[in-house]
Amino acid sequence: MSSILMVIMLFFWLLLMYYSLTTIGGLWYRIRHQLPGRLEYYPSTAVLIPAHNEGVVLAQTMSAMARLHYPGKLDIYLLDDQSRDETAEIAKSFSDLFSHIHYITVPEGEPKGKSRVLNYGLSISESEYFIVYDADNQPEPDALQKLMEVAETTKNAAGAVGYVKTINSEKNYLTRMISLEFQVFQLLMQCGRWALFKLGSLAGTNMLLRRSVLEELGYYDSYALAEDAELTIRITAAGWVLPVVPESRTWEQEPEKISVFIRQRTRWLTGNLYLLEKSFRELIHWKGKTFILTIQHLLTYLIFVVLLAFSDTFFVMSLLGMELPHIAAPLLMLWFMSYIIYTAQLLSAIVIDRNVSFINVIFILIMYFTYAQLFLVLLIRSAFSYTVNRLRGTTIAWDKTTRFKQKGGR
Repeated sequence: MSSILMVIMLFFWLLLMYYSLTTIGGLWYRIRHQLPGRLEYYPSTAVLIPAHNEGVVLAQTMSAMARLHYPGKLDIYLLDDQSRDETAEIAKSFSDLFSHIHYITVPEGEPKGKSRVLNYGLSISESEYFIVYDADNQPEPDALQKLMEVAETTKNAAGAVGYVKTINSEKNYLTRMISLEFQVFQLLMQCGRWALFKLGSLAGTNMLLRRSVLEELGYYDSYALAEDAELTIRITAAGWVLPVVPESRTWEQEPEKISVFIRQRTRWLTGNLYLLEKSFRELIHWKGKTFILTIQHLLTYLIFVVLLAFSDTFFVMSLLGMELPHIAAPLLMLWFMSYIIYTAQLLSAIVIDRNVSFINVIFILIMYFTYAQLFLVLLIRSAFSYTVNRLRGTTIAWDKTTRFKQKGGR
């Protein structure tokens, strides 16, 4: 028993060291980062927007796309994947007004999901680069230009990755906590990995990619639910880099109901379980810098949740007056240090993002007890779903995130 606990403690301290170092690196990067300035030539770019029944949010999304300012050739493709609502009518109204906006019907096919739609979008478009936006996104007008300027001036860059912010953060308690989480994992940790290891991760949206790199790698894996994470591994293994550009921002809608959140994150986590399985079958996941990405996936999507369960167990045992197993370090420190590091990351994120408020600080102080605990439920749910589908030999179905009506745009 004591040897098992010692292994747990070892992983725990490694996890805390990794999170602490990337947080410090992210703060350093955000303080010192400067954009390279205008280019002499801006390569042609295609905006790809996968869409399925997006009528609730699409008008605001397309209005934001029409406002994109880009000095080079720009074409915007709304890729309609068999929508049955007013998606087509809304998209066609914009394509009628703007010559560079195109409405494209994606043929039926299997497997369902974003990867297949993006592969089709690449097959019908021509450009040196392409950028992906989800159908609820409202990028700031200069978001694409900033990504391109960094991509074109960074050695061996396959593209560049921007920042994803929450447009409905003040809707309720859940959206506020998601927004705070994104400030850590979509920005601070991204910046930290780039500062320390020159590693960036595709975020699924607001990400610019060089078309020739995708052609070289064989396009998207149509069976990957976490297509961004899977593609990140292959890009990194091929020797390309993905610089992080915090100044390039898009605003997206996050789940406003816990049921929608659980379905969305179950899909994300299931996709990362698929990626973890691939890592044990394919050697490229353990070569060079991809080793760091694979370890990060293990830490984030498996070990963190397991340690969270252990720290909760020891904390509850101490509250009940039960005797904890005796090893060199006090086990209660597992819970205490987990809480300190988790909270410190969130506080650092809102400081560097200039988003400090009394209400945000209060939410940060309680998020470890509430929001973080949801990941225990998500891991169990995702592991069960993934295991059942693997045993049956069936393809895991794509689960689209439910959109909500919102007042006005940005």
